[in-house]
Amino acid sequence: MNWPQDSKVLALCGGVGGAKLALGLTHVLAAEQLTIAVNTADDFEHFGLLVCPDLDTVTYTLAGLNNTETGWGRGDESWHCLESLEQLGADTWFRLGDRDLAIHLTRRALLDQGRTLSEATASITEHLGIAHNVVPMSDAAVRTIIDTDEGELEFQQYFVREQCQPAVRGIAFSGASDAPLSAGLRNALEDPQLGAILICPSNPFVSVAPILALAGIKESICRRTAAVIAVSPIVARKAIKGPTAKMMHDLGLELSALGVYQFYADLLDGFVIDEQDRGLIDEFPEPHRIHCCNTVMEDLGDRISLAQECLQFAASIEALE
Repeated sequence: MNWPQDSKVLALCGGVGGAKLALGLTHVLAAEQLTIAVNTADDFEHFGLLVCPDLDTVTYTLAGLNNTETGWGRGDESWHCLESLEQLGADTWFRLGDRDLAIHLTRRALLDQGRTLSEATASITEHLGIAHNVVPMSDAAVRTIIDTDEGELEFQQYFVREQCQPAVRGIAFSGASDAPLSAGLRNALEDPQLGAILICPSNPFVSVAPILALAGIKESICRRTAAVIAVSPIVARKAIKGPTAKMMHDLGLELSALGVYQFYADLLDGFVIDEQDRGLIDEFPEPHRIHCCNTVMEDLGDRISLAQECLQFAASIEALE
């Protein structure tokens, strides 16, 4: 299907799964039709640099620079700086490659010049040839704190340093209630031409929930007539990538696409699940609002196909209203 040229899409995104679908959307929608708002609650300071893992994953993916084997980081990477840091006794549990350092150094320099995170992101994406609008969820600092059986940990400490081993007891987003939406996210939500809000198949608890925790955003989404749909990151009771399944287990949530749907509760107009979960459709409260297709994105064709499926589904949901 051809998405109407006068209709715009807002994608809420974070991490590898979100970046894959974001790439598919850029192949289907013109630059002026799409805004990709990215989670920044994973951000942290490291060696004096602001590291933005989700923003960087999306940026590298859209620029064709990502490591296709890991899904994160830059391809064709080297580690000379990290090796030298280790020789100097530095704590190197978070691995920054030589090429990857360039984006962090550039961001730090722009921020030190008084630029906002949005302005720094726009400069970086423009220089990397990305035409579509990639924006942080907020220019204010929001940090994900994981409450575990070993105490409170910042997200990267839990995810990278501890390899997700501690049991999760709760998740909080420090600063979210006071953090204003970035201008890019706010403008996308307020655009009268907004036709769909798409929640990418990112981790619901640490990639999407921080965005939804920002002051007033849920109310803004609910006021819009645009169809709100989400893509499940859980397929056949397993996470495609990352700690989603373990977190659901630790938190006592239903480990299935239905569990993800229940987490988003009344926010959604429609929900996309994988063909492998077709047997779950009758368990959803409104089965006619569930769409089945292939959601496992192995290559660019899969990414584009899922983007098209999501937009077609969003258009059909709008027709139902």
